[in-house]
Amino acid sequence: MDANEVPQEGNTTLGGQRKAMYARGADGHIGIVPSRGWEAEEIVTLQAVEELERLAADAHRRVSAGTASALEYHMYKARMDVTLLSQVSGIWAWRVRRHLRPEIFARLRPALLARYAEALGMRVDQLKRMD
Repeated sequence: MDANEVPQEGNTTLGGQRKAMYARGADGHIGIVPSRGWEAEEIVTLQAVEELERLAADAHRRVSAGTASALEYHMYKARMDVTLLSQVSGIWAWRVRRHLRPEIFARLRPALLARYAEALGMRVDQLKRMD
């Protein structure tokens, strides 16, 4: 993409900020060009956020019913999925999926809970409950 073709439509999800995009300048070299985003990007971002909010609400109901752990709710509330939480916490994805079960989550060691809490940006006591 040439530098003069970088979208500047605006994207409310960027909050007035600009983002860096790589584009070919007039000299033929690739460089960073500021962009205000574009409408298609905004639509997709809003759809993704709505889906994560729906997943968080579903997880909240399952936690209240005792069929899911609070970890699942907090994961979606933080706009993460199993893969991302696994990468951020350094815990294998299969273990993260296992810890979404309430009976397994209830037996987790404090050190493992601390890793999840740090990855989600909260305290361990907050991780164990839903607010």
